[in-house]
Formats: sequence, structure tokens, C-alpha cells
Amino acid sequence: MHFPLTRLGFAALKRHRHWLVIIPLALVALMFVALAIGKLYQSWDRDPERGAIGVENGGYGESFPTPVYLDQGWSANDSLWFYNTTQGSGLLPYDFFIALEQADNETLFRSDANIDRYRYLPQKPTFFNPDGLPVGFVKDTHRGRDYMGFTCAACHTGQINYQGQAIRIDGAPAMADMDAFLHGLERAMKTTLTESDKRARFIDAVLARRNDYRHADDVIEDLEYWSQHIALYNTINHSNVNYGHGRLDAFGRIYNRVLQHVLNTDQLRSVLLSVLSPVGEPILSEAQVDNVLAGIDGSTIIRDREFLTIHDRLLSSAPGYPNLNQRDMLRIRNALFNTPNAPVAYPVLWDITHTDYVQWNGLAGNANMGALGRNTGEVLGVFAQLDFEPRPPGFSLSGRASGQRKQQDRIAFTSSVKLTNLERLEAHLRKLTSPQWPEDILGPIDRDKAARGARLYAQHCQSCHELIERDAWDRLVISKMTALEHIGTDPAAAENSVRHTGKSGNFKYTYQRTSAGVVVMEENAPVVQILTAVTSGVVATPEADKNFIRRRLDWLYTLALSLFENEVKPSVKAGHYNPDTSAEPYASLLAYKARPLNGTWAAAPYLHNGSVPTLYDLLLPERRDGDPDNGKYRPDEFMVGSREFDPVRVGFRTEGYDGTLRRTHQRGNWNSGHDYGAVPTTTPDGRTLAPLTEQQRWELVEFLKTL
Repeated sequence: MHFPLTRLGFAALKRHRHWLVIIPLALVALMFVALAIGKLYQSWDRDPERGAIGVENGGYGESFPTPVYLDQGWSANDSLWFYNTTQGSGLLPYDFFIALEQADNETLFRSDANIDRYRYLPQKPTFFNPDGLPVGFVKDTHRGRDYMGFTCAACHTGQINYQGQAIRIDGAPAMADMDAFLHGLERAMKTTLTESDKRARFIDAVLARRNDYRHADDVIEDLEYWSQHIALYNTINHSNVNYGHGRLDAFGRIYNRVLQHVLNTDQLRSVLLSVLSPVGEPILSEAQVDNVLAGIDGSTIIRDREFLTIHDRLLSSAPGYPNLNQRDMLRIRNALFNTPNAPVAYPVLWDITHTDYVQWNGLAGNANMGALGRNTGEVLGVFAQLDFEPRPPGFSLSGRASGQRKQQDRIAFTSSVKLTNLERLEAHLRKLTSPQWPEDILGPIDRDKAARGARLYAQHCQSCHELIERDAWDRLVISKMTALEHIGTDPAAAENSVRHTGKSGNFKYTYQRTSAGVVVMEENAPVVQILTAVTSGVVATPEADKNFIRRRLDWLYTLALSLFENEVKPSVKAGHYNPDTSAEPYASLLAYKARPLNGTWAAAPYLHNGSVPTLYDLLLPERRDGDPDNGKYRPDEFMVGSREFDPVRVGFRTEGYDGTLRRTHQRGNWNSGHDYGAVPTTTPDGRTLAPLTEQQRWELVEFLKTL
């Protein structure tokens, strides 16, 4: 009986047709009510000091009072919401972070003094942050469990100290040393496992919170897992280039996380057999490899715990498994992952929502839903929980978006990424403006000298670093790209973004779009290609931690806002770069971008890799072989980590303390290039500009303070 085709069916449909209108309208109304309630809730944290506190005898002997804020278009509530809004990051269980002691004493790892030592910013408890977590540290929830994760603010909130005063700057580069923080966290967790008294205190503290744990055995089991999880992350991402304060090879680490989660068992088997089979008898037979991989239970995707299972088995001395040494493990790591050896400074966030292309080499287009994809990639790098798993064939929007439409199996991109919050954070950043030089704290600007500097800026700088109205709501920031061979700065970050490759897993032989056309992804593929496919899949997947109806309504609402409220439209890149071609689809990424320099006084050290300490030093040439000893050059090495500001040279203190010694002789740290004004320069119209005199350097520095 085909009920809809009968007269009775038509009558019933006619009688109840009003529900076809009422139900969708009610769902839309509920969505807007929920959004209104969310907006109201968002405004509840109004601490006038924005949670900021002073520190006595902090890192590198520095003390500072409660910091003040400059006018950047944000209220106290705006800053606090930015600091404490989750994006789906989960570094370790929340109760663990709250209870964990430092490795060599009984003081909590999260103590203000320890946090300040890593140059994160301590906070007092406020409404959104009842446990007083540092700026950018937050409680995040995924599948009913609480985690400590990061928000954008952890890496993009700066502070400068000067003569007993402190200024917090929203959207400025953090001085944080994330790599040292993660290694310190690893040591603290391993020490907690091995020292009985410390372990007992930790278990008692976790159980006393009565959240996710009820039994000591569960605490120990998870402590073992998360200790190994963080240790494996640190091992995979070991670099011969020391990042130090204020830098991270974010893309290198994002690439490695993506490779870890798309790798399939067939590809891992091939790697193990090739890497561990020297001349002569192979260390691993195919049967032994199959035994090692048996714990995956048929899955084609390796998730965190499954990868750790393989890691454990490879190190195990149990019968049937080889007992691999650390050297063999490193050989496996090197075969699967890329060394993240191109640290870059944390970029400023003001103007980012008004910019056509972002990231240091213009890797991410900001038009349409590009911002949502960019932010999704960022969360993948800061420890989003990735529950990727295989699914049988069938219609899947995420499968189509990621190019898997014709695959026998497809990856389902379930994760902890909070797409709705990412869109809200992006909208929130539209109100943020660059900071203006606070003359009442840092000293007055010499206006006559700055006026002369403005003319020099027009000659030497403005063709790339255009001047904009910092608080114009309709401003559009055009990134000016310059190819590596012309800019001359350290090439590592740009080259790695294009040339790092990895196993493509389930994306093998899928079609992927590039600016130069559609390409077929091979088994060994550029990781930028794999990352694009993964972020597309995650964006096309509604959030897992919401009920069936809300997750779909929120997802549609998020995509609509991301697409229709974005004022940045698709455009061709500007500048002097090599265009993408069918032979080199990522050639345009072998370049670095110039941006407007408003607020640049608050963004030291300089160049994309933080290899020049002050604005004054940036106007000097690098020292080359054969240069006279009595010349003025950019420093070959300098100390990083202090927040004490130098308002004359415009940068941070570079000596007199035991911070991070940044040496510029190593690839990834080079301080070469961008020598406009430092050496004779030929302009695009053929004019030759002489190097700046000493007086002109100071005039140009004075003008840069005004931006």
C-alpha cells in the first residue's frame, strides 16, 4: 500500500501540512534563541583587570605589577572570552593538569612561577576561568571527558615590561616556549609514574576532584598512556633547530599530526620492512610485522592509542616481537615523518580577518570558507582529539569534500574540533585593532624625526608594506608576496611547506584541487596536499559532542556565516613571486608575504623566523665574509626570553640573562635578506636607493613607532 498516493494520504497531508512549516520555523527559532543565550552568557565575565596578575621574582629575575591594557577595540569581556573559549584542543586530561607536580619538587606544574618561566601569562580565577589557568589554557570537553587544551590566545597574547610597568597586548606574539613546556610536562608525568610518593599524591589529588576518575588503577592506566602520548609527540617532533622563546614550527608539527592519523597499516608495513631490513637477513619478517600490526583490529587508520600500541610492540621483548633499540625507532620515525626544523615567530592577529592571504608564506587563502579551514588546521596542530575511523562506502559529505568519493573505504573525520566556536572566534577578531605606542609608558615620539622617517618609509618600504587605517571596519589588507630568490630571507619555512612529503593513506589516488588545477594524490604526496584534504573533511563533519539535531543546525549555521559574512573575496595573489603551474602547483608558496606594519613595534623579534632582535637591527645588513670588523651589522646571536622592552631600538632585552641563545648561523635561524635600506636597493621602476645613513635609520625607527 502506497499511502502517500491514496486519497486518504493526500487528505492527511493537507490536514497536517501546517506542521511542515511550523516544525522548521520552530527549529530555526530555537537555534536563534540558543545563540542569543550564548551571546548573553558570553558577556558575563567582566573582570576589569581581564584576569591579569603581577608576578614577583618571575622568570629571568623579572617582576611586574598587574598589567594594563591598551585600546585595541576590545572590552575586558572581549579579552576574557577570547582567552577562555574552547576550540577543541585536548593535550591531556584536565584533572591531570590540575594535580600534576613539577618533576623535581612538590610544587604544582601549573604554578604561576612555573608558567611564567615558560613565558606563558599567569591569570587569576574569573567567571570563565574558575581554576585560574594561564592565558590561552582552557578546560575542553570531548565525548564526556575533560581535557586541558589551548586556545588561540596562548600563542597570540603578548606582554612587554618597561621600568616597573607591564602592558598586555591582545593579538601580539607570545614569548612562550611551547617546546620546552611540552618536554617539561613529559618529565613531570614520567617522574610521577616512577616516584612512589609523588605518584601517591597525584592519585589522591585526581581522585579528590571526583570528575572523570573513581579508581586509582584508572588513574595509573591513563597516566601511563598520556605520558607515552606526549613523549611520542616530542620524539616525532624533535628538531635540530632549537625553537626557544616566541617561536614554533607550527606547520611542521601540524603536518606530522596529520601524517600520524592518515597512515594506514599497509603503508606502515611497507615502511617497517624497508627501514628495518639492512643488507643480509631482515630484522623483521613479513609474519613478524603482521604480528606487530595485529592489535589494530583490522582498522585502516591508526589513531593515537593504536599508534602507541604499535610503538609499544616495536619496543617489546615479548616472544614474537623484535626488541628494537632507540636507533631503530628513530629510523622508523624519520621514514614516516618530517623534521619540523623551520620555526617561525607567532604572527600578529590584528587585521588577520581583513587579509586576503595569511601565514608567513601565504599558504592559506582567507576568502569564502578559507578562514574556517585555516583555523581547523590550527586546532589539529594544538592537540585536537582526532577520532578518525574507516567507514564503508556510501554517501558522505566529508568523503566528497576530502576527495574520497570513489574509495572502497573512507575516513570519517570525527574529532573534537569545535567549528562553531572557530567561526565565532574569527568574527570576534574582526573588532581587534593594532596597539598604538603608549607614550605615557614608553616615552614620547619625536614627531619631527618621525615625519622625516615617513618620507623614508615611502621610498624604501611602502611598496610592500602599505599604510592602512588601523581601525577602519572595511579595511582590506593585501599581502604582497616576494619569492625566496628576491627576498633572500631564511628559506626553511617556505621550502618545508612545499617539499615535505608523507604517506597519503586512504587519500592515495584521490583527486585533489590546487590553484593550478586538479591533481591525483600519490602514495608519497606533499603533506600540504594531505592537510588540505583532511581539513576539508573535518570542516564537512558536524561536531560530535552535540545532539543529532543541534550538531546539524549549528554546522549549517557555521558554514553559512563563514561563507556569507566573510568580506574577503577570492583574488589573485599580489607581489613578485613564481606562479603555480601544472608542473609546480605550489610554486607560489616559495615566497614570504609583507603586511602593513601597524603595531609592528609590539611584535619583536623580527623577520618571519624571529632572527633579528629589534627594528633598528633590521635596518642593518647581515655580516658577510670579508666585511670589515668595524662595521654595523645585525647580531649573529642574541638572547631571547626577556619581556623587558627597549623603546629606543624597539625590541626586547637581548643580554644579561640566561634565556634562549638564538644563533643565526644555522638554516632555520638565518638573519639574511630583507636588507632594504641596509644595502643599495633597486626599486621596481629601476631607481637605485642608497643605504640609509645612521641618522636615517633612527628617523625610520621613530616613524615605525607611530604605526
